[in-house]
Amino acid sequence: MRARFPLFAAVFATVLAFCQAPAFAQAPLKLGLLLDMSGPYADITGQGSVTAARMAAEDFGGKVLGRPIEIVFADHQNKADLAGSIARQWFDDQGVEAILDVAASATALAANQVAKQRGKIIVMSGPGVTRLTNEDCGPFTVHYAYDNYALAKGTGVATVKAGFDSWFFITADYAFGQDLEKNTSAFIDKNGGKVLGSVRVPLNTPDFSSFLLQAQASKAKVIGLANAGADTINTIKQAAEFGIGKSGQKLAALLVFITDVNSLGLEAAQGLLLTSAFYWDMNDETRVWSRRFFEKMHKMPTMDHAGVYSSTMHYLKAVAAAGTVDAGPVMKAMKETPIHDFFAHDGRIREDGRMVHDMYLFEVKKPSESKEPWDDYKLVATIPADEAFQPLSQSTCPLVKK
Repeated sequence: MRARFPLFAAVFATVLAFCQAPAFAQAPLKLGLLLDMSGPYADITGQGSVTAARMAAEDFGGKVLGRPIEIVFADHQNKADLAGSIARQWFDDQGVEAILDVAASATALAANQVAKQRGKIIVMSGPGVTRLTNEDCGPFTVHYAYDNYALAKGTGVATVKAGFDSWFFITADYAFGQDLEKNTSAFIDKNGGKVLGSVRVPLNTPDFSSFLLQAQASKAKVIGLANAGADTINTIKQAAEFGIGKSGQKLAALLVFITDVNSLGLEAAQGLLLTSAFYWDMNDETRVWSRRFFEKMHKMPTMDHAGVYSSTMHYLKAVAAAGTVDAGPVMKAMKETPIHDFFAHDGRIREDGRMVHDMYLFEVKKPSESKEPWDDYKLVATIPADEAFQPLSQSTCPLVKK
């Protein structure tokens, strides 16, 4: 036994040293992105959002609390049940600590329910549905870049005030489109306009001709597009083929991204009014970051891409400040710390999870006004943070104290 004791002691010391070694404590901090990687929203989220999150992790230093930062992602294929299943696997089996974006609204609502059940942080820039900070809010849920209330108020109010006071909607037939139509209709009515009708269109529809004919027949001054991504691009292209615009009706695309305008070209998109949280060419800060993004992706970033970078950086700073990855202390730090970066100046996360910041009303330039590729917008108005988003007094979030 005396002869074996040194061997036992050596084995014990080796095990103890392994447990105390830095490598043992440095398991990666996994952060997940649930995105549309191949469908109608792939261009406005997709690989660009993965790139933005990885840029934030690299800019932060690659580690937090001694742990390497790992960005993982999955394609939810715009299926709510698949988004919920992936979120569940990530949290339960794969060690993902937080989800930092979910593209599209129905999938976001599904993933949000899982995050609430697991007590995990979920931050979203991709979806628009306002339920995320109303009846489906949670203590660790953050809605970051924009929402349908801000889009509806920015574009809807400006258009009605310009005299385009009768509307017909072409609406994506799922949570996002329905919510956007509802919010915009409320602002139209409130400002003296009138909604003459609407038509619901399945996601990823290639042929909009019958829907455009209904919109033309309504004689509405505005055809409101409550859709996004490839659906918006197809609607605008086919509207041009029908001569809509030249006949006097105006298109109002309620969610338009810089990549959509670039795909359409200024000849087709000129004159569109749109509301956005971000534009790459607003100031020196936005230009510097956007050109870094362009070097990697060969396109300028959308507001979703910029929002993912900003929210990832904000989350990592909160983890460092809290000294833990536990959701409670991290969320407390996120809500207590103002956001000052190229995406938001003096942004803040409210008790309902809404990150409030300035929004911007833009008009798409005429081809003659553009000086270089991607020089597509001119600023019409800045919508202050306290006006852009739904006031807390109207919130149905149970976390809001009234």
